Amino acid sequence: MNNLEVHNDPQVNSKHTNTDLIIKAHINRSEIQILCKLVEGLGHLGIVTTTNKELGEVMLQTTKDCWPELKKAIENMPLEIEFLQCSEH
Repeated sequence: MNNLEVHNDPQVNSKHTNTDLIIKAHINRSEIQILCKLVEGLGHLGIVTTTNKELGEVMLQTTKDCWPELKKAIENMPLEIEFLQCSEH
């Protein structure tokens, strides 16, 4: 079975519908790298992608189930971060 067949399978799509989240955030440019390292150290909770280094814009990719734990962990980090937008995929 190739990837196209998996993505078109209604059972796969219904099982995972609206489980992924993308959270946009703003952070001081000098803290982007430490945020990436700290979230990476949490393992399975999410991934950080820099979307605009000059403006300090990042995107956090996670799931609905992991987001509360990831958000709490980030809020307890020694960083100033502003969560801007959350979208489901």
